[in-house]
Amino acid sequence: MKLLNKIFIIFFIFCLVAYSQTNKKNGTAGFTFLEVPTSSRAAGLGEAFIALGDVNSDAVFHNPAALGFTNRTHSLSVSYAPYLIDIKNYATSYSFKSPFGVFGIGLILFDYGSMPRTVIEEGQKVFSSIGTFDANSMAISFGYSKALTDKFSFGLQLKYVQEKIDIYKATNILLDAGMMYYTGISSLRIAAALQNFGTDTKFIHDSFKMPSALRIGLAMEVLGDYNTDYRVTIITEALHPSDSDEKLNIGTEVAWKEIIMLRGGYKFFYDEESYSFGVGINPPFSMPISVDFSFADYGRLGNVTRFTLQLGIF
Repeated sequence: MKLLNKIFIIFFIFCLVAYSQTNKKNGTAGFTFLEVPTSSRAAGLGEAFIALGDVNSDAVFHNPAALGFTNRTHSLSVSYAPYLIDIKNYATSYSFKSPFGVFGIGLILFDYGSMPRTVIEEGQKVFSSIGTFDANSMAISFGYSKALTDKFSFGLQLKYVQEKIDIYKATNILLDAGMMYYTGISSLRIAAALQNFGTDTKFIHDSFKMPSALRIGLAMEVLGDYNTDYRVTIITEALHPSDSDEKLNIGTEVAWKEIIMLRGGYKFFYDEESYSFGVGINPPFSMPISVDFSFADYGRLGNVTRFTLQLGIF
């Protein structure tokens, strides 16, 4: 147990040192679509998510260390959200549990749609449409996680990211790293994740930094556990982003026999985002299947609903 404590401290120090290289808070980060929650469960909990160990393949989007605690040999998840201003957000993930650890892959796609291409008429002050152009963002991740004991897991992940407007695009390779530790104090677990760590890149001639973030999370059952009829889980997560001030997310999940889950969350110190809620249904079929829905308030920007379907094979 002392060894695990040392590993956790070393990892935390590594995150702080690595993160300090990007935490300048001057200018604007690119690839900001990576900061958008991907799964309905995470969105419904106010993005307080990295300290949950039962998220299966969706861990590749939040904390790769959680992959190590999956109890499913295969896990597949598909999410969809009609995002703000007619943007479509798609995501899918898959994980495989082997004797050597758990491997996961993930795909995030933002489709910004088609926009008119215009040119100015010669000798006039008006524009004419000559067709359309498209814009999109994409991230493909490959992760690995290993539970060294029944209380400690770590995970690493490489991520290829791309943003494209018409014929112009920017790409980069980013690193995610995480760990999760069950403290032995009741059901309390601690998690840490370093997300989107990488060097600056360019779009045409302009350089920009990555939307890196250091997250520290706590989770604990304050009523029941995963083997009782009722369970109430409280999650708290502190977020230290590279392109804005510190933030705090809290979430609560209430479950009945792990069949019906009600969720709620709140985000502190955000410009527009605030409350969220969601519901999950996990019918007792022989093949694990769950359906999740979430609603998140974005203030003056409107709201976002999200749907997730997750399948598994023990």
